Amino acid sequence: MNNFTPFSALLGGIIIGLSVVFYFYTTGRLAGISGIFENAIIGTSKRLSNLAFLLGLVIGPLIYFNFIAPTPVAFNITHSYLLIIPGGFLVGFGTRLGGGCTSGHGICGIGRLSVNSIIATGIFVAIGMLTVTILQQFGVYL
Repeated sequence: MNNFTPFSALLGGIIIGLSVVFYFYTTGRLAGISGIFENAIIGTSKRLSNLAFLLGLVIGPLIYFNFIAPTPVAFNITHSYLLIIPGGFLVGFGTRLGGGCTSGHGICGIGRLSVNSIIATGIFVAIGMLTVTILQQFGVYL
């Protein structure tokens, strides 16, 4: 919790919200990353806008970290393939099972007051908290 700064969190939330609205008004579709990724890979319609959106997800943080951030942002990612590989499969499975990901349900769905999205997001958060708690009990710190 030592990286939390209310101003940057608020600014980030505003930017994400405006991006979702802009994407919806320019494409007529919700900005759910799993759907955008799927359409960029196997879809035939609007592939260019999907690829541009995904490219922006990569380029935006690179620009911030290399040119804007006042100090380096410290974070650690596990190097354990025993956690990364099954975790990736579980995220993909959960995304399919839940009919979307946290960006689709948590940002777009809750913004539309979708009951399914509110429930799905609550489940995402609860399972994430449970997973971290269990891993920490076994001495695995993420």
